[in-house]
Amino acid sequence: MKVVKRDGNIVDFDEERIRIAIKKANDDVDKEDRANDDEVEDIVKSIKKIRKRRILVEDIQDLIENKLMDMQKHNLARAYITYRYTRALIRKANTTDQTIKELIDGTSEYWNNENSNKNARIVTTQRDYLAGITSTDITRRFLLPQEVVEAHDSGIIHFHDADYFAQNALHNCDLINLDDMLQNGTNINGVQIEKPHRFLTAMTIATQIITAVNSSQYGGVTVTMTHLAPFVRDSYNKYYKKYKDRKLPKSQCEKFAKEDIKKEVQDGVQTFQYQINSMTTTNGQAPFLSVCLYLGETEEYKEELAMIIEEMLKQRIIGMKNEKGVYITPAFPKLLYVLEEDNVHKDSKYYYLTELAAKCTAKRMVPDYISEKIMLELKKNEKGDGDCYPCMGCRSFLTPDRTMSLGNIAKAKNYVEGKPKYYGRFNQGVVTINLPDVALSSRKDMDDFWKIFDERLELCHKALRIRHERLENATSDCAPILWQNGALARLDKGEPIKELLYHGYSTISLGFAGLYECVKYMTGHSHTDGAEGEKFGLEVMQHLNDKCKEWKEAEDIDYSVYGTPIEATTYKFAKALKQRFGTIEGITDRDYITNSYHVPVFEEIDAFEKLALESKFQKLSPGGAISYVETPNLQNNLDVVEQLIEFIYNNIMYAELNTKSDYCQQCGFDGEILIDENLDWYCPNCGNKDHRTLNVARRTCGYIGTNFWNKGRTQEIKERVLHIDNKDSECSCNDEHKKAEKKNIVMEQVRMY
Repeated sequence: MKVVKRDGNIVDFDEERIRIAIKKANDDVDKEDRANDDEVEDIVKSIKKIRKRRILVEDIQDLIENKLMDMQKHNLARAYITYRYTRALIRKANTTDQTIKELIDGTSEYWNNENSNKNARIVTTQRDYLAGITSTDITRRFLLPQEVVEAHDSGIIHFHDADYFAQNALHNCDLINLDDMLQNGTNINGVQIEKPHRFLTAMTIATQIITAVNSSQYGGVTVTMTHLAPFVRDSYNKYYKKYKDRKLPKSQCEKFAKEDIKKEVQDGVQTFQYQINSMTTTNGQAPFLSVCLYLGETEEYKEELAMIIEEMLKQRIIGMKNEKGVYITPAFPKLLYVLEEDNVHKDSKYYYLTELAAKCTAKRMVPDYISEKIMLELKKNEKGDGDCYPCMGCRSFLTPDRTMSLGNIAKAKNYVEGKPKYYGRFNQGVVTINLPDVALSSRKDMDDFWKIFDERLELCHKALRIRHERLENATSDCAPILWQNGALARLDKGEPIKELLYHGYSTISLGFAGLYECVKYMTGHSHTDGAEGEKFGLEVMQHLNDKCKEWKEAEDIDYSVYGTPIEATTYKFAKALKQRFGTIEGITDRDYITNSYHVPVFEEIDAFEKLALESKFQKLSPGGAISYVETPNLQNNLDVVEQLIEFIYNNIMYAELNTKSDYCQQCGFDGEILIDENLDWYCPNCGNKDHRTLNVARRTCGYIGTNFWNKGRTQEIKERVLHIDNKDSECSCNDEHKKAEKKNIVMEQVRMY
């Protein structure tokens, strides 16, 4: 007989637990009211006789109470009820005070490494965390059902962002409708912002909008430089008119205006970079921002957009100065470079931008790459046309627009009838299922695996519905910048946002983690084997999609499968698995589990093979996904970077290259900061281990982290293997023979995969 616990976990029936519970109740009553050993055994036997495959733990407790009452053990029954109630209170205990103390004392590994983009020692971050602790406590005790809380605590699922859930109006991530706000005006903190008339002003206003939006939700935001391109032309026209008014010849007017606009684009991009990295949102960090660089979004302003993209890449290659005045890699903004026919081939008009992007990636880990070609194949709107658009934050992708037949439900001023809409849409939130736990709970029984899988998915569904229903109560007044002033909508004051939660206007995400460990345990193979493991892995992914489709059709809510960028949760899940199932070699013997559908970081695999394989799984993670390859320093080997970019364009929708870009402030070492056997970061040149004087940048689940990581994530980073062989990159790369030989090797890899 199986017992279904409060947290949804299914365990074998254990009769000893009944004996222990009654004994504890016995200790609280007089001798004459106690149950003797024979009576206890009668109760145990009566429950063992129940012929059920599964029984709820609450039903077992009810049976014990009834049996004690039948035996006329009324006082003992009361004591047992009290014991049961006390245990329930313990489960609901308020741990807020101790958590706050650990945060303020700075002694908690969890808080010190909870987010690699937040410094827990800074007061603005602490203020956000303090509010988050309170929100989490309210969420756990009042807003979530006990089964969801217990499943979250046990690492069976993860209810994301509980630290923001107490407020009923906060959502996850979005694409800001910057075009509407800049072209038609907006309002920030009660101040009316009119349409700017030059590029530099537009860039400044854009950063203010981004910060205000980021402070009104908790996830990442994305803007596109396409929405800034018209203002480059406005500035150019102003300069041209200035010289024309001076009666200069047309040729000189054009020459001087081009010089002036080039300088203004430089200044505008620099202002944007400084503003984003120096501002602090109410979340206690710089705005979590992605910037889309997509030439195909405009024909009218393509030349102006190309100027902006070129300058953004050039300035990012340079980097930003740290406290010592040394140029380092900033975490934000994340850059999203869209690969298309106009920039991906060497004879393309804008290939010079792709060459810059390759150089920037080798030096600063950005941009990431979106393939227009593959995305047009995967993202079909309700008219059947393919669309290409950026992710929200680090990896969240909206589902294709199916709201065109509904009209302008967001009341946007830049709405175009019949045209797909992405900017102004958003994600409601995420709940993640721990796939290795499903597998381990099944004990390799395939029938049990699928049954447990469905039970856990329904638990996730229940938690997602709670997220959705929480937002349903919000009105536009809760965040005017979002709902009234154009970022997401232009609703009337007091108008509910409910309509924007349905019909596919926004998404809600079923996250998943640990596909590798799940497949490995159930089949004995990695999902990278091209055979049994891969087949089972794809079946698991398809099942996630089938469930989302089922829920979507029943509720008109856009549930979508999301490869979760677990950071702190990778450690939490790993610890929970080890605690529940012990140490199992290759499954629970590490302090992390593998992100989403990724090839495990320790598995030796070629870069091209990895991207080709993961593309199969990325297709089945439509609500959020990113793939990456780990590389050595490729700054002197840009041919490899460019070949990888070409491969991404032809094979996978969204991918990135992980390089290393570190700095030691004590000795000036500019190279890779290493991790020792104790998972401590150190400078290989001088041995410095002081985090305060080490600038380390590593990709963390899709975005760059610069404030170090918890034990589990640090171990994962340490165990990452390289997917590109760069053995000859340390020698003179001016040797044309070697460069040609390397290029031939890479091209052969492209042909193979």
